[in-house]
Amino acid sequence: MTRLKDIAKACKSKNAGPFHITLDIMFDDPALFERVRATSVIRPALIAELYGVPEADVQFTEYPPALAWKATIPRRIPSGAVGDTDIYGAQQHAPLLDIEVPI
Repeated sequence: MTRLKDIAKACKSKNAGPFHITLDIMFDDPALFERVRATSVIRPALIAELYGVPEADVQFTEYPPALAWKATIPRRIPSGAVGDTDIYGAQQHAPLLDIEVPI
């Protein structure tokens, strides 16, 4: 198995407003993107599991022309609220890095 952090061009996160986080997984090699895509590992159920949210709350987009996946999930704590440790949502991508891809 290969970890996503070893094959993806980028895994990143950012705010999608004060109440949501957007996660991006991007590739720069079309053949590699298609190999990963064929495994069906990257899917809403996995994002829900990694981030502890209901699958119904995962807005998921697979976008082959950009060799990318995007998922938007609710934030546990609104951006800037008391207890928020990542006001920009830029540190929330870490769980994506260790996704194991069977290629």
